[in-house]
Amino acid sequence: MERSSEAANSATHEGDKIGTQPPRTRAWRDGKLEAKGFPVADISEYLKSDDMVVWLDLCGPHAQELRVISEELGLDEVAIEDAVSRHERAKLDRYPGYLFLNAYDVRLDTASGRLVTTEVSAFITDRAFVTIQQDDLFDVDELIRRWDADTGQAEHGVAHLLHGLLDMLVDRHFTAVQALDEKLEDLEDLLFDEKTSDQAMQRYSFQLRKSLVLLRRVVLPMREVVNTLLRRDLHVVPSAMAPLYQDLYDHVLRATEWTESLRDLVATIQETRIALQGNRLNEVMKKLTSWAAIIAVPTAVTGFYGMNVPYPGMSHHSGFVACVIILLVTSAGLFGIFKWRDWI
Repeated sequence: MERSSEAANSATHEGDKIGTQPPRTRAWRDGKLEAKGFPVADISEYLKSDDMVVWLDLCGPHAQELRVISEELGLDEVAIEDAVSRHERAKLDRYPGYLFLNAYDVRLDTASGRLVTTEVSAFITDRAFVTIQQDDLFDVDELIRRWDADTGQAEHGVAHLLHGLLDMLVDRHFTAVQALDEKLEDLEDLLFDEKTSDQAMQRYSFQLRKSLVLLRRVVLPMREVVNTLLRRDLHVVPSAMAPLYQDLYDHVLRATEWTESLRDLVATIQETRIALQGNRLNEVMKKLTSWAAIIAVPTAVTGFYGMNVPYPGMSHHSGFVACVIILLVTSAGLFGIFKWRDWI
């Protein structure tokens, strides 16, 4: 990982200002923290020792700024472009001498039902681990705490760092899936609440479906990512950490299956909502038809007595009384029949 003196000077001046926030650096020797907060230009110096592992974190870097890292680690231009591009799919690409990982951290806004995603990329070499985020929403401090808490696996170097990152992301996926499941249960209760505005429920239901589609797009590719890491020909996961990665793979499968079940649940809720709307429409139509029938009979009777031809009781008080009695009896009879049939 040799560089020219000009590149070294450039790295020295630019190392502390790459991205929207200062870069974070750490170095471990045989699983023990050796140094942290050192300049980016010193990475190659630390990597000269075979027992050293280096981590670098960049927040919001540009492609031009990543050229320094490219020279330090020998990264491909295509991988650099993927690292700074937004909305890349979750994936694990193989390059000569290193791997490129792209994944997502997620968080569900329970108030609005909107899923917030943060893209996280990583370059993985034998002794260097570089993480890149496009914004400061990803909790890097939480990632460091996970690494520091799991000192038993720190001797495995990059495999330990990569497992900590993936385990954190998968845990966030689980949290988002669980929160989305709870919001869908609340939506089920709203289906049978007649006081809830149908328009408000439709808007909230649409937002949850949109979030579920986005979450599914993020969670499903992680199965392929972890499965690829478990392949022995990559030599990324040592045999001692294979059980941990296998457990991580099981968590990814559970998150995937849970997401798929929520997809079916959303479809069921939508079908139920449509069925309930149809039932409510039928109830309204029955009531309207019943009242129309009740009104139609008095209209027919008054129309009959309003004819300009002779009829029994015409121009007599008895005719008026007969008309009123017929109106009351027929209207009351129809009302009783419809009430008995629960149409009113």
